Amino acid sequence: TCDDSDTAPVADSAHLLGFSDEILLHILSHVPSTDLVLNVRRTCRKLAALCLDKSLTHTVLLQKDYEASEDKVKRLVKEIGRDVQQLSMAGCYWLSGTTVEHVARCRGLVRVNLSGCPLTSLRLSKVLSALPHLRSLAIDVSPGFDASQLSSECKATLSRVRELKQTLYTPSYGVVPCCTSLEKLLLYFEILDRTREGAVLSGQLMVGQSNVPHYQHLRVFYARLAPGYINQEVVRLYLAVLSDRTPENLHAFLISVPGSFAESGATRNLLESMARNVALDALQLPKSWLNGSALLQHMKFSSPFYFSFSRCALSGGHLLQRVIDGGRDLQSLAGLNLSGCAHCLAPDCLLRKAEDDIDPAILEALADRAPIPPTMRAVPRGFGKKVRIGVQSAPFPGPAGPQPSSVFWSLLKNVPFLDRLELIGSNFSSAMPRNEPAIRNSLPPCSRAQSVGDAEVAAIGQLAFLRHLTLAQLPSILTGSGLVSIGLQCQQLQSLSLAHLGLMGKVVYMSGLSDMLKHCKRLKDLRLEQPYFSANAQFFQALSQCSALQRLCLVSRSGTLQPEAVLAFMARCLHVVVCHLFTGESLSTCRSLQQALLRSFQAERPALNVVVFPLLHEGLTDVIRDVPMVHLDEVTLFKSRVAEEPPNLWW
Repeated sequence: TCDDSDTAPVADSAHLLGFSDEILLHILSHVPSTDLVLNVRRTCRKLAALCLDKSLTHTVLLQKDYEASEDKVKRLVKEIGRDVQQLSMAGCYWLSGTTVEHVARCRGLVRVNLSGCPLTSLRLSKVLSALPHLRSLAIDVSPGFDASQLSSECKATLSRVRELKQTLYTPSYGVVPCCTSLEKLLLYFEILDRTREGAVLSGQLMVGQSNVPHYQHLRVFYARLAPGYINQEVVRLYLAVLSDRTPENLHAFLISVPGSFAESGATRNLLESMARNVALDALQLPKSWLNGSALLQHMKFSSPFYFSFSRCALSGGHLLQRVIDGGRDLQSLAGLNLSGCAHCLAPDCLLRKAEDDIDPAILEALADRAPIPPTMRAVPRGFGKKVRIGVQSAPFPGPAGPQPSSVFWSLLKNVPFLDRLELIGSNFSSAMPRNEPAIRNSLPPCSRAQSVGDAEVAAIGQLAFLRHLTLAQLPSILTGSGLVSIGLQCQQLQSLSLAHLGLMGKVVYMSGLSDMLKHCKRLKDLRLEQPYFSANAQFFQALSQCSALQRLCLVSRSGTLQPEAVLAFMARCLHVVVCHLFTGESLSTCRSLQQALLRSFQAERPALNVVVFPLLHEGLTDVIRDVPMVHLDEVTLFKSRVAEEPPNLWW
């Protein structure tokens, strides 16, 4: 509570209002916009003025604000709409189209993200027609989209847009042809090969469209494809236009494709043109375009900030000599994806196997650090998956006691401010992958994954600023004691993904996991994939102590759950809006639990999304189709964020 009187009974030094305006503004910047404007502002005169400060109303972020109801959003726009210049409603799937239309009242908008919001062509036209200052736009293009329904005012707005993020659920150019000033284009292809009725889709639906994209001002081109031939067919149509004339200012070209993607004559011409005419800062290509190609020898790089050579046949010598040029240009490098490159961190030797040792000299060149002392050049036992390179490092004292000795752990010790870490066995395959086909028969763990046990996991606890952690296919975890260390020491942890830990036939870390969860007070997302997992009262009781939890996904082949424990957990954790449970329970049990959860909690949680379904049921694909994409990306389907998401491409 706040007191406006001059004679407040509490001394200023101990009273919230005793802080300077600068400190109060910083504190208020962490409050959701709906709470800030509709609640906090009404507490006292001083906070009423501060809550309307332009530094707080300039940018409104509603994504993941699951308590932002239809009424709250409408009132928020009415109160501060004229001051908002940046608005993100990404993933606000629970808001109706009529509520989204209120964005048109924010006439000063420069950037708006409406990905995941229900938008028809006519509704989009109405909104954009009222936003003459718009320069950055993110939308979805769904079945039924018709560019001919866009008004002249809407097209005028689009002609000034410089950044476009477009997610395609149907074969279409979307609004790209209208964006004649594009400098940054991000395309996400999520088109299913068949419609709900079973009809086969084709990219030829786009051939008859009169307008084609304009790329002459393009600086960044990024395309990420979900599995399916139709997505490859449609992206080829986008690339065909790009291959006619390579933009002279192009500095980032990235295409992320699951599986194989055959090179065509048009793409070959495009790559040759880029090699001749542009100097890139970021590059990612399908592996089939790079393997056996001399392309990298001719590519020019200026100040590289991101490279991805995922699953390419790239040797350590090739990486250093032809791509990185001896490490001289790495000061600007923020991301390097070498996942699936069996020999990229190994010395050039034809007789070496993929499981052979990592060459410390290559990591030294990549990290631009002083040579590792001779004692560290012993045969490394560390995990060789992938790390982001380029983080400023400073040595700091770790926990007492012996530490794992390897190149990887030496690197980990020198990046104390790391906020995202993934340890994923190179042979891991999820039962519900994000950008790969599901594989039922997984391969055995690689030798490096087998070297990561409880002690190595416990060492992660030294990363006090860690926010996002993924551990997958680590068979040498015996007790889960390392998880307890993470829970105790990594107090900033917000998202946790655990998959296939310990031996596959038995869940050996339940006790450690339960103890860990008791300390994760800031955990918002939990994804757990483990065969034979028993989601019983003990588990949900421990999980209930994660008071900030918002999203839960459990994937367990032959796993079980206790419906009463799930209902009790949902009643205790008031912020949970996503509950996805895929186990070995029967269809009738799953349906009964799902209906009970929706009946009990949907009225008070407008963003509630519940899916309870047997993991191996033939109808699972149709069920997943109805899950909001934000949850597929964030928590439901497994993916590596470090490997699959280039840094700093979108605001």
